[in-house]
Amino acid sequence: MSVATDGFAVMTRPDTDDYATLFTKGVALLDVRAPIEFSQGSFPGAVNLPLMTDDERHQVGLRYKQVDQDAAIELGHALVSGDVKAARVAEWKAFAQTHPNGYLYCFRGGLRSRISQQWLAEAGIVYPRIVGGYKAMRTFLLESLSTHIATSEFVLVSGLTGSGKTEVVHALTSTIDLEKLAHHRGSSFGKHATDQPVQIDFDNRLAIAFLRLYGLGKSRIALEDESRMIGRCALPIALRDKMQTSQVVWLEEPHEVRVERILQDYVKDLGAQFLAKLGADDGFEAFSTRLLESLQNLFKRLGGERHARLASIMQAALNEQKNQGTLDLHREWIRPLLIEYYDPMYEHQRLSKQARVIFSGDRAAVTDYLLHQGY
Repeated sequence: MSVATDGFAVMTRPDTDDYATLFTKGVALLDVRAPIEFSQGSFPGAVNLPLMTDDERHQVGLRYKQVDQDAAIELGHALVSGDVKAARVAEWKAFAQTHPNGYLYCFRGGLRSRISQQWLAEAGIVYPRIVGGYKAMRTFLLESLSTHIATSEFVLVSGLTGSGKTEVVHALTSTIDLEKLAHHRGSSFGKHATDQPVQIDFDNRLAIAFLRLYGLGKSRIALEDESRMIGRCALPIALRDKMQTSQVVWLEEPHEVRVERILQDYVKDLGAQFLAKLGADDGFEAFSTRLLESLQNLFKRLGGERHARLASIMQAALNEQKNQGTLDLHREWIRPLLIEYYDPMYEHQRLSKQARVIFSGDRAAVTDYLLHQGY
């Protein structure tokens, strides 16, 4: 199909409600909702270039309640006109030119997306919208997530802290990295330098991960063994319930290998994240504060004496790292934290899962086993 725009024939794509294809193919999405709506829930890769600011949307909403829809539309056109309108259309046009196979949407696929689509067409860009908008896409994802959880068969990758569970997950093809989706390593020390997604975004990411695996014909899926909460992101109850009855593979790694992995993840990598975000001085201070806060979160479980002992070592390690650039002293709080706190807790969990353990071995052996099982 083609339409005439400024005397030229322009090929057009129809509006779509094929949500599965949009998500499995990672199609570029132009979200014209207000910023506050976008912050409360969005989709991976979507770009927010709003038709109205939060304040403009608020004013239009009040006019709609106080008068009627026509008056609200009239106010909206008055607020977004002239140079303001031209600037917003220019942003949409640049997006459309950069992403010629993308789509635009608003909350319900109604007035705002139609206006945006019309203004783009007037600027020479014929760009399709998503029928039903954000609300329909969100509903589709929640329904598909429920279905895929119910029809999947899971195996859990479990083991002591620092045994390399995430590395095993990354080596597989039929797997979902829950910690990556939640942007959190799943422990008291698991926060990254940047924020986690809001719960709605986590749900959306998880649903899309299932969609993509099912699109490849994969319904037997390996997951890292997680508690219900990964930081502030909660696993769906149905998923957590099913994980509690799923088969388990257990990683066995030497203690010193685990110490080095914790050092890499929670000291080297986390420190580098903060330095990249805030610069050398502020980044190191923020990293130090985060590390001490993470230990403080375990105060009740560790007890006062043990917490004070580990906190003193940690502070000395941070001082040495800052002044000399060495990390050796960090091992001196990591070792006892594993031996005295994490290992007994995970050994207790292992006993409760023993009947479900189908294989155990080191990281290489577990990875090889799961790959041969089709994961």
